[in-house]
Amino acid sequence: MRCLLYLVILFVITGCSYSEARHDRQLDEAQSLMSSDAEAALGQLNALDISRFEDSATMARWALLYSEAMAANGVYAPTDTISCIAVDYYTRHDDEASLARVNAARQRMASFSGDERQRLSVFTAMYFAKEREFRLYQERASKERYLCAALVLLLSCTFVILWQRQRLRVDRLRNEALVAEASLLREDVMRRDSDCSALESKLVGILENRFKAMDELCGTYYESQGTKVERKAIADKVKSQIEALKGDDVMFSEMERCVNDCRKNLLDHLKEEWPAMKPEEYRLMVYLACRLSNRSIALLIGESLDVVYKRKSRLKSKISSLETPHSGLFMSVF
Repeated sequence: MRCLLYLVILFVITGCSYSEARHDRQLDEAQSLMSSDAEAALGQLNALDISRFEDSATMARWALLYSEAMAANGVYAPTDTISCIAVDYYTRHDDEASLARVNAARQRMASFSGDERQRLSVFTAMYFAKEREFRLYQERASKERYLCAALVLLLSCTFVILWQRQRLRVDRLRNEALVAEASLLREDVMRRDSDCSALESKLVGILENRFKAMDELCGTYYESQGTKVERKAIADKVKSQIEALKGDDVMFSEMERCVNDCRKNLLDHLKEEWPAMKPEEYRLMVYLACRLSNRSIALLIGESLDVVYKRKSRLKSKISSLETPHSGLFMSVF
């Protein structure tokens, strides 16, 4: 369809160019005859159908030559319609030389005597026929202008419609992309929630027995109405359980495995991308990845809560300064 449109446009342009070139050749021939045979030049100019001219420049040139041919043949124009065609065009285009030629022809025709004007009867019908052809040319040019305006309006509307359709298409694709991204984000959140739930379940399974015993001892300690000696004995048992947890390498290994299983091998990536990490920083990272509370971490590392907060802050600063492929994964534990 597009190729057909291009062919039609090319055909129209070629036809117009050929028609304009043909008229220019005929006007050139009439101009060359003007000095040697003015009557033949006038006859050739009369033979042209000016209603078929394609542009105002060709029409103005014809009007100039026609006025000069009439003046050369001693013919007085009954009206100034044809000479005004050339005057109006060359005035608009500031062509002083052509304008001077038209005015010279008009003055020459105005100076004809009464006897010379008797020849007017021979050319009257011919002159008025040319005026009718000029009016036909004006009507056709007006229709073509309206047609061009309608075509421009149609093309503008088509462009606006296509532009709006393209905008709607882009907006639709953008919305679809946002929906897809939101869906992926939702799936990622659900997967992370699932991973966290699995991590919590595994950690609960690992620590349940040990913390259950500690919890019972703590409950007994706070509920007991016994002596200070009994309370001290219970407190000593709690401390011993905590110390046992600190040195339980098997339990710590299980915690590491759970973190790697549920957090996309976080600890393995951490060791690979931050080989200079200190052991205490690594242990703190494991506890944070297990989602232990600050109080629990304080018990396991044997420090106060203030120390835990400071160590977490320093660790977070160091990890945030790392430019590694899994920095985002490391920061997710905080």
